[in-house]
Amino acid sequence: MEKQVKSDLINIIKNLSPLEKEEDIKERKHHLTEFLKTGFPNKRMEDWKFSDLNQIISSNIKELKFFDNNLDNTEYDQSNILNFEHNKIIFTNGLVSKIDFCHEEKARFEVMHNITETNTKKISRLHHGDEFANTYVDGRSYETEEKNPLILLNNGLKFTHIRLQVKKNYEFKKPLVVYNFTNQKLKSTAINLRFDVELKENSFLKMINLFNDDSDNNFININHQYKICDNAVLKNYKIDHKNNSNIKYFYNNIDLGQNSIAENFIFSTGSKFLKNEINCNLNDEYSSAFINGILNLKESKHHEIKTNINHRAANTKSYQLVKSVLNDNSKGVYQGKIYVSRYAQKTDGYQLSKALLLSENTEFDAKPELEIYADDVKCSHGSTSGNLDEEAIFYFMSRGLNYKQSRELLINGFLLDVVEKITDLEIKDLIKNIMGIKE
Repeated sequence: MEKQVKSDLINIIKNLSPLEKEEDIKERKHHLTEFLKTGFPNKRMEDWKFSDLNQIISSNIKELKFFDNNLDNTEYDQSNILNFEHNKIIFTNGLVSKIDFCHEEKARFEVMHNITETNTKKISRLHHGDEFANTYVDGRSYETEEKNPLILLNNGLKFTHIRLQVKKNYEFKKPLVVYNFTNQKLKSTAINLRFDVELKENSFLKMINLFNDDSDNNFININHQYKICDNAVLKNYKIDHKNNSNIKYFYNNIDLGQNSIAENFIFSTGSKFLKNEINCNLNDEYSSAFINGILNLKESKHHEIKTNINHRAANTKSYQLVKSVLNDNSKGVYQGKIYVSRYAQKTDGYQLSKALLLSENTEFDAKPELEIYADDVKCSHGSTSGNLDEEAIFYFMSRGLNYKQSRELLINGFLLDVVEKITDLEIKDLIKNIMGIKE
């Protein structure tokens, strides 16, 4: 597969659209050339020691295409649109199908999207404002991203790029739901998409990233960049719940200003393979980051959550809780690191992962880390794994439940601990409904 990938990407480099700016083409070529030096991540890379992506792609996708000009973005299942009031951005097969912010004041936010094809370039502005285009922070400046082969691939081949800016002192009235649909026309194809969000001072946004796949055996690579300015709040929920055989990688870079908050929730169950990676930088005093996640896996699915929480200023706080329920031959991975710089006195960092192993063939790997250079901090980490409590099952059966109901009650109770950390009641109920949890 490596020879095919190299050949395909070299051809793409040679045939980049002449309508693109020369500096853009040069930049794409640089990133693709750097990607070719390593290719897809494998176990020789420390961050991928538990998830050999190169092997996973080779085993599941026979001939991976990096381009398909025949894809269309018009066919998606309308029945998957949520039935409460919300703003929406709809992607189908990695392309923009619809942008609708009907519940918001148009002067208080700005959306731009850039779609690049092999022989055309389209730029659409829904709301004009040169300040956003000129000043938006670009995650490529971070050293960790320059070394990440999948970010290099995304920077080289992203043909859809959305930018959303919420302006100063504006709170979104309704949630933004980002629908990520794929249909059966998408086959053995790599999708590279980028989505940037900037919240200006004192702004607020609730955002749901919902994934519904009707395609199989594709590689989906999404780069999310979030800049949260002083006193701003982002509540962000990622839900991958529909059964499919796609392979996915989500990278999330979050930069927090003074007294800002990022609340993140991940529900990961649908795809064949999925790695959610979060790099969160608490750059100024009194910023806070919360990351709560659930891996609920069956069959031979393999999912991973990886976090890097970087405390770079004093009086910052982070909280992480990840729980996994593993059935059949599934594999769950959690890698979490809390970094505290010498300037980050009074840091409060908490990290915990727990796993339920419901079959002798499951595997759970955990790598919790602390790297601390300040002396006045409160940090902890831990990881546990085990089976269901048979005595508790016996107790519930003695009260009239059957064995299956007793197991389900214990599993739901185990996972509800994470769901209850969601501070928005409407979204909490939505996620409970998706998970099939009844109280």
